Amino acid sequence: MIVAITGVILILFVIGHLLGNLQIFLGPDWINGYSQHLRDLGPLLWAIRLFLLCTVVIHIYVTIRLAIENRRARPEAYRDKEYVKATFASRHMVMSGLIILAFLIYHLAHFTFRKTDARFALLKPDLLNHYDVHSMMVYGFQNYLVSGFYILGMWLLALHLSHGSSSFFQSLGFNNRTLTPRLAFGGRVFAWLLFVGYTSIPVAVLLGLIKPAQQL
Repeated sequence: MIVAITGVILILFVIGHLLGNLQIFLGPDWINGYSQHLRDLGPLLWAIRLFLLCTVVIHIYVTIRLAIENRRARPEAYRDKEYVKATFASRHMVMSGLIILAFLIYHLAHFTFRKTDARFALLKPDLLNHYDVHSMMVYGFQNYLVSGFYILGMWLLALHLSHGSSSFFQSLGFNNRTLTPRLAFGGRVFAWLLFVGYTSIPVAVLLGLIKPAQQL
């Protein structure tokens, strides 16, 4: 139940974060203005960040506890394994979750705290005196290693969500023979749509479709 509820909260954040990031395709004014609106929240923004951080920690902690309890329930591994319903995503939820956590830490250091690229400090405010998030994202994703790690992180997130976004319904008791397959299919479609949405940004940057608003 705890894994399901925290998972729903994080899924909602992932959707909102994507909608915000996609504004980069609308031009610098949109994404810079959106970023400024978030900063204008002041202490509330940090309260939201702290809440999300606690949600992530609880989600991972309880998931690991469940995995340990499942392992203890059968200390001896099966001699022959033949998976009937368990998918690759469902069997590796803990692994993908921990790698996503590592990606999240780097992503925060990169774009939120701007500690991994010295060029970000050289960016000047735009005409509305907003920090040039548009150029920051473009310069950040022009690095093939950064974009590659980002795409890998999004792939793992999609893999994680392809199981998690539907399984939380089962955890909350909303499942039956007819509904469960539909939720599983819907969860996979939802997860890979998120993957396409998030990865469209670094791909567009690498293809030169999005260029920085200012030159360094």
